[in-house]
Amino acid sequence: MGVSPKVALVTGAGSGIGKRVAIALAQNGYAVVLAGRRKEPLDATALEVSRNNSKSLVVPADVGDPSSVRELFAKTRNAYGRLDLLFNNAGISGRDLPIEDLPYEEWKSVVDTNLTGAFLCTQEAFKIMKTQDPRGGRIINNGSISAHAPRPNSAPYTATKHAVTGLTKAISLDGRKYDIACGQIDIGNAATEMAERMKKGVPQPNGTIAVEPTMDPDDVARAVVYMASLPLTANVQFMTVMATKMPYLGRG
Repeated sequence: MGVSPKVALVTGAGSGIGKRVAIALAQNGYAVVLAGRRKEPLDATALEVSRNNSKSLVVPADVGDPSSVRELFAKTRNAYGRLDLLFNNAGISGRDLPIEDLPYEEWKSVVDTNLTGAFLCTQEAFKIMKTQDPRGGRIINNGSISAHAPRPNSAPYTATKHAVTGLTKAISLDGRKYDIACGQIDIGNAATEMAERMKKGVPQPNGTIAVEPTMDPDDVARAVVYMASLPLTANVQFMTVMATKMPYLGRG
């Protein structure tokens, strides 16, 4: 009999970083569970995965809904019997609005997806990882450059990404006794759909609008694959992958 593939669950797998990471994991021998709100983009990712003769499972899910998350992980366990890697990637940015004009509903939507979603998925991953044989697994959280420094008019996104850093540290500590490792990748200006506006120019802290350099999302995918490739006795706690010339370090 052949060796069973490791199993990875990727949230937000229908587009952007999630899609690229899911495909890269499949290329490196993982069976992948593809989660996201819309089935059609997930099916498109699954088609790409199948070209590598890899297994995949499409599960439409809302990471901010506890019952939807429980069903997602139950389907994962039923299909594969274990979970080796969770990539908490699903995230939304919210509208570019002054903080005083931001509707509560939009604040809550970003918090529910970016922070509560990562928490709920982590809870269910723990339940599987701590009881499976062999025990343990790895959780990688998608942070952001915004986990270190905000952009103008980004209170919900920035607050949640700072919170994800705290969650990463707490998971790392609480996972030790179960052989669960947790790390975070902070990404700056990957050329995904979410970053399309970079090409037209985005607001800068000094009030100007500037076009910003971007990088290939496949460079991020390779970084995640590296983090996932380590034995559970080693961990990349935090990694920053960013466009080399983006205005982040120093004064721009």
